[in-house]
Amino acid sequence: MSNTFSRPSPIRTDASNAFANHTMRVRVPKIIRDVQAWNPDYPAPIQRALDHLHDTIEEGAVIPMLSLPAPNDEDWADAHARHAGDTWDSTGWFYAEVFVYAHLMQAVRWWETGRDPFAPRKAEEIASLALWQTLEQALETRSMEREERLAALLIHALWGNRIDLSYAAALAHGGTWIDSDLLVGDQAKAAEFLLRHGGVIHIIHDNTGTELAMDLALADGLLDGVAEQVILHLKFHPTYVSDATLGDLLQLLDIFESGARGDDARQMSRRLQNAFIAGRLRLAPDLFWNSSHFLWELPPRLDRLFRDASLVIVKGDANYRRTVGDAIWQPDTPLQAAVNGFPAPLLLLRTLKSYPVVGLPTGMAETLDPIDADWRVNGRRGVIQTSWT
Repeated sequence: MSNTFSRPSPIRTDASNAFANHTMRVRVPKIIRDVQAWNPDYPAPIQRALDHLHDTIEEGAVIPMLSLPAPNDEDWADAHARHAGDTWDSTGWFYAEVFVYAHLMQAVRWWETGRDPFAPRKAEEIASLALWQTLEQALETRSMEREERLAALLIHALWGNRIDLSYAAALAHGGTWIDSDLLVGDQAKAAEFLLRHGGVIHIIHDNTGTELAMDLALADGLLDGVAEQVILHLKFHPTYVSDATLGDLLQLLDIFESGARGDDARQMSRRLQNAFIAGRLRLAPDLFWNSSHFLWELPPRLDRLFRDASLVIVKGDANYRRTVGDAIWQPDTPLQAAVNGFPAPLLLLRTLKSYPVVGLPTGMAETLDPIDADWRVNGRRGVIQTSWT
């Protein structure tokens, strides 16, 4: 089927896409200023490095290569060479937006100190009452029949994706939803598939905090007689403000384990930690998820791993963009045409915060356009989509 469709070019940061252009000119520089506000004790050299990064992005300067070697330096050197001479406001959006965070890690000296520049903001969200109320609702699904429970946990995992600390428009919608917000709802189909196939299930995470809590509740449900093993894929270094790293996940489990947020959360933490000890739950931080590569450009280590998967669950908007090539397809293009031969079945859970979207019913986009001109980008609506028919 994929040979029938021509793959569109990726979105660019120039005037050809106003949303991407605004992201690079306004949203990203604001995030850098936020980092400075959240970390007023950064020494003067780091503050100057952040000022310089802010100014060059805001001005649309030529994108420089990283100046200090890091473990992913060669990969970024290759990407930078492919975009030689590009400016921040005239290049591929996915490349530019992800590369910003590599530069930010260099500016704050993350590779040297391990200090997460987004930690203060993450801590605020983790301390919020809304997170723990949402988690309590997800854990109440343990009383349901297994198939119903899996479908409900997928719904919770989807709407947790609204809680994105890098994007206020989505964050404003919170974790509550109405039925019409779900544009494609394959959760029952996915639950039936999971019960039939079991095996090894992968989750490619997006945000920490509320979303990661929902993902862990999903992993807990999968490990309860459904999957032989669950593998959790995490960012290697902080990115997109709230994207989940290994440190974020371990911190959240520690908070659950403390019992400060109730016995149900503590019991879930213990089940997950026991599964980890037994090898049924594995954690896989990888620099690929911090790269500008699309999903069909998997390195051999991940390609081999996913070929043994029963299902790969892809969370969030940036990972959705990675999956479909960060391109604007016709919205009713079948998902199978856009995923380009991924080696395992895919389940995509994503709230819409950017223009790429596929797999919608014919005519749905045209119906939504006059109702809500920003439906593709405001984070209100979501999809649960399977790559199999």
